Amino acid sequence: MDIKIILIAVLVLAALGSVLAAFLSYASKVFHVKVDRRVAAVREALPGANCGACGFPGCDGLAEEIALRDGPINGCPVGGAPVAEAIAEIMGKTAVAGEKNVACVMCQGDNERAKNKFNYDGITSCSAANALHGGQKSCSYGCLGFGDCKAVCEFGAISIENGLAIIDKEKCTSCGLCISACPKAIIELIPYAQDVIVKCKSHDNGKETRSKCSVGCIGCQICVKMSEPGAFSFENFLAKREFASGADPAKGLEKCPTKAIFPGLELKAKAEAEKAAAAKAKAEAEKKEVSTETESSTESKTEE
Repeated sequence: MDIKIILIAVLVLAALGSVLAAFLSYASKVFHVKVDRRVAAVREALPGANCGACGFPGCDGLAEEIALRDGPINGCPVGGAPVAEAIAEIMGKTAVAGEKNVACVMCQGDNERAKNKFNYDGITSCSAANALHGGQKSCSYGCLGFGDCKAVCEFGAISIENGLAIIDKEKCTSCGLCISACPKAIIELIPYAQDVIVKCKSHDNGKETRSKCSVGCIGCQICVKMSEPGAFSFENFLAKREFASGADPAKGLEKCPTKAIFPGLELKAKAEAEKAAAAKAKAEAEKKEVSTETESSTESKTEE
């Protein structure tokens, strides 16, 4: 092979490479986009769940919104106050403390308390069941209990107990994925500190609700009448706890006839257990007393 041909090919390729390198160098300067270092710093401070609960496309989207467009410092519900404080330090701002929210399933109708209208033997999915006549539950507002919410929860905060989704508020980060996954739209964000909740979403009248579920709200409005004004509101056969009012809901919780207001069922079970324990203790005391009297009587006869 002629050495000249090889040299020419090498020189051509070298020249072509030099031209392209020069073009790329020029293009990199012309099309250079300045990157705000704060974007990377904010992104590093975020938890990286990419859940979208903040309303932006993942943690990268929120980081850009905060660093470049003065987005909310406390915009990440998953990170909470610690992340907000870290981002505030990066941005040179003061973190505004927001009230922590947690997800809550507004239903107590498990397999024992709520009736079924048919036996469902299909795909183990709430969405699939809901597509078939609204699911197996007689109450069209009730939890179907197949765990679509549990499947999307990345924090292990949801469990299915006796056909009912239960959310552990200590593990919940309020990311909102379970809310989007629920085909019945019965999962809501509520203030973490609140522990008196109307766990029912049924808008059926009282008679119809009673025929379907033993713990549904029957629209009697006792909670509205008995509690401090503003503690509960009422609309379309359904009571609702008004958390922002600050009014005391204790009387409504106590008087609710179906215990649709959480934790009415727990308090009822506790009261019944205490009553049963007291009755047992009383019976044992009476038995012991009778036994003592019998022994005393026997001893008296023996002495005679």
